[in-house]
Amino acid sequence: MKEALDLMEERLDGRLDIEEIARAAYVSPFHFQRMFHMLTGMTVAEYMRKRKLTLAAQELATTSAKVLDVALKYGYDSPESFAKAFRKIHGISPSEARNPGVSLKAFPRISFHLSLKGDKDMDYRIVEKEAFTVVGKSIQVTCQNGEQSQHIHKLWQECHRDGTIAKLASLGADEDLLGIVEMQPDNETMTYTIASIAGPEAATEGFAVKTIPASTWAIFTSVGPLPGAIQSVFGRIFQEWFPATGYEISGAPELEVYPPGDTTAEDYRCEAWVPIVKK
Repeated sequence: MKEALDLMEERLDGRLDIEEIARAAYVSPFHFQRMFHMLTGMTVAEYMRKRKLTLAAQELATTSAKVLDVALKYGYDSPESFAKAFRKIHGISPSEARNPGVSLKAFPRISFHLSLKGDKDMDYRIVEKEAFTVVGKSIQVTCQNGEQSQHIHKLWQECHRDGTIAKLASLGADEDLLGIVEMQPDNETMTYTIASIAGPEAATEGFAVKTIPASTWAIFTSVGPLPGAIQSVFGRIFQEWFPATGYEISGAPELEVYPPGDTTAEDYRCEAWVPIVKK
């Protein structure tokens, strides 16, 4: 990961080549972007954007470089797009960055440190499963600034309130509900679906129908109240399990499997299903 971060810093004044950066980390582009997001809470593009605008602000404040030249140097095609992004981060225009005593945001380079905790085992099982069909309700949300969590929480609330959860439970081949995560790292979005596995006679009118491809799954058990418990499990999968194994994420959807029960209870059990391939 250090080599990948070094390369990202070298590319701040050029175009981002995610395939080249992923090769430096010895993983696929999808896995690198997913792991980076889980470890930092930011997309790769969001991190690069903040670093570029940090350096651009420093350059404007300390040199006589033209705004247009700085914009082009850090990958912006026009002064207008640069000014919009600059104001979003710093709260001022690029030209105002030259004013003496002006306050600027500084977003430092991140670094990763391997932490060998070893205080808690991660039990898992690996399962091969054929493709299957689900029915549910989907939203597409941005992954910038951690906004996806609040949108997903709101979707669950709405689906409980309007009867969608009860309807999906009645349509399903079993009583489990699924939370399905489909990442679109290239445009910094994700699709989240609350669903059930479609029964043979399921009436799907009014719901999205998706096919989950045949995959090899690493399955982890979460114990504790939602959403904190399963979020912690996913965090440990990317922080601890993947670096310690010969697997990487395949790019298929990730699943949260929720059996019936009190999801606020300390002993509530559910599962995180992560699609994997050998490196």
